[in-house]
Amino acid sequence: MERVKLVSKVLITGGAGFIGHHLTRRLLGMSYELVVLDNFKTGKMQNISQHLKNAPFKLVVGDVRSKKVIRNAMDGVDAVVHLAALISVEESFKNPIETHNVNVTGTLNVLEEAARMNIEKFIYASSTAVYGDGNPLPLREGYPPKPLSPYATSKVSAEYYCEMFHRSYSLKTVILRYFNVYGPGQENNPYSGVMAKFLSNALSGAPIVIHGDGKQTRDFIYIDDVVEATILALESSDAVGQTFNICTGTPVSINELANIVKELTRKDLKITYDKPRKGDIRDNYGDPSKAFEILKFKAKNNLKEGIKKYISCLCTN
Repeated sequence: MERVKLVSKVLITGGAGFIGHHLTRRLLGMSYELVVLDNFKTGKMQNISQHLKNAPFKLVVGDVRSKKVIRNAMDGVDAVVHLAALISVEESFKNPIETHNVNVTGTLNVLEEAARMNIEKFIYASSTAVYGDGNPLPLREGYPPKPLSPYATSKVSAEYYCEMFHRSYSLKTVILRYFNVYGPGQENNPYSGVMAKFLSNALSGAPIVIHGDGKQTRDFIYIDDVVEATILALESSDAVGQTFNICTGTPVSINELANIVKELTRKDLKITYDKPRKGDIRDNYGDPSKAFEILKFKAKNNLKEGIKKYISCLCTN
């Protein structure tokens, strides 16, 4: 597939967040014009502050639950990469209505404005969480969703809206199911992913805490690979109307991950076990073949290489 710049001005919702700010930096380096919309609930101003005086960059502070804000942010853009979401599984059990309002109603608002303004391309960031448990492995895009949490249910619902807007409104939507994304800039907080928690504990010498027996599997993908896949989807006319796993296809158990972290940080860390968390998926790794066939995407960073880069950034900050 020849890489062709089909659009020139892109709106990234949630562009000050973990994935968003990496994508922002990469697209600006490729001479795209960018608008970032963020309410800074989880996004950080320091992630994008270096771009504020850059002529092709515009920041809109606001929330995807406001159509007025979306309309302002979308003025003059050709494409939308919709990343804005509440992403914590644990938090979604505590606040399912807020999760729905942001992840479903917010997505519907962005889709409606995109269709009204004849946006050329709409990329939706979904999640491996939609698969839940019970599907054969590796997970393929055609398998039925089996969400285990309000968060996962919200992502499935938003996917259905994207598919409907493609069929009924002729909006050129693409759904990307990101698997376990990790890398520099990932926040370590009570709702963080396992990688950020493991590395933060390891570098401080604290025990690594595993929820469950540690035999559960995940498909970890480095942030640079996720950004590359997103740009390929943005640039591909063949991607329209499609759903893609953005993954490596390589399963890693949480026990294996803990031992890799111990090895790469060169620390004799204690590993402790706690009860499983509500909504946790047992085994989760994907089939990347469709993304390779259509997008020509293949993850370049293996797990140890990615973790080494992540550690290097953590140690220099």
